[in-house]
Amino acid sequence: MTQVSQAPWGEVPGQGVVHLWLLQSPQLQVEILTLGATIKSVFSRGRDGRSADVVLGYDHLQAGYLSDRRYLGATVGRVANRIAKGLFVVDGVQYKLDTNNGPNAIHGGLQGFSKALWCAEAVDAGVQLSLTSPDGDQGYPGELQVSLTYTLKEGTLTAEYRAQADKTTPINLTNHAYFNLAGQGAPDIYDHQVSISAQWYLPVDDTSIPTGDIRPVEGTLFDLRKPVLLGPRLKELPGPGFDHNFCLCASKDVWKERRAARVVHPASGRVLEVWTSQPGLQFYTANYLDGSVVGKGGVPYGKHSSFCLETQNWPDAVNQPTFPNCLLQAGEQYHHVTRLSFTTAP
Repeated sequence: MTQVSQAPWGEVPGQGVVHLWLLQSPQLQVEILTLGATIKSVFSRGRDGRSADVVLGYDHLQAGYLSDRRYLGATVGRVANRIAKGLFVVDGVQYKLDTNNGPNAIHGGLQGFSKALWCAEAVDAGVQLSLTSPDGDQGYPGELQVSLTYTLKEGTLTAEYRAQADKTTPINLTNHAYFNLAGQGAPDIYDHQVSISAQWYLPVDDTSIPTGDIRPVEGTLFDLRKPVLLGPRLKELPGPGFDHNFCLCASKDVWKERRAARVVHPASGRVLEVWTSQPGLQFYTANYLDGSVVGKGGVPYGKHSSFCLETQNWPDAVNQPTFPNCLLQAGEQYHHVTRLSFTTAP
């Protein structure tokens, strides 16, 4: 049985009250903020029976989530990840977005869904959050109606995304939680083992935009189909770490729910499995956290202090005709599901 409750947690000037929703099952406790439909915390038990918060975040609204630029725990959109040069064409019209990641647009813009105050109502075993993004919001065409339902059953947190638009618009929604299965204050993730169920990945240019190639992981450092210890692999990997899309299916496949990833922290026994109906998974190892972000309990979050498993369409799909389609047509239904399952290994 899941218990659901909520309480005020601060106020956004000029917007309204932020509420914290608490979902509790015998196995898991999850906190959700209406600001950014944010996963604030996930308390998961280890092998010893003790719970730890495995999600990075903040203790405060004003000095934390409102000023955050790293998307800690937030839902991002209209389009997660990067759009090259902030440009795309729909129905013969070119749209120009703000560039907020070098020369590119990322995660919906300067005031994307991560900074919006979502409406919320209780549902069975969870909370449904909703948002209206007006025509022209952050440069995107069409009014978009979005809903995100979080439900908790036993040790599995399910996120179900739906949306409809009145004009053709690109869409790619995901959550940007940073995890550390040793607990959110642990200094790094080098002792975590990760496996990702992908035969291909997308190489990127020096601004992290996919080149258009779809490469097999076979024989590369991106082959994570069997469990890999992160510390040694990150030392071998050129560049600061993983920040790449892993292709869970071929670009023209029918999207269906499948296991995308499994992460194990052997010392505590905590296990996270990710299942999704999305065609891609962005694996990011917190390469650009540098200690300047101070999180819960006054802990500075440094490089490789956490990992993200962002279930998504492939980055820059709106400009890449061989990638899975990311355009939502007027009147059509956008729908996908991601499940985070927390267990313990013997």
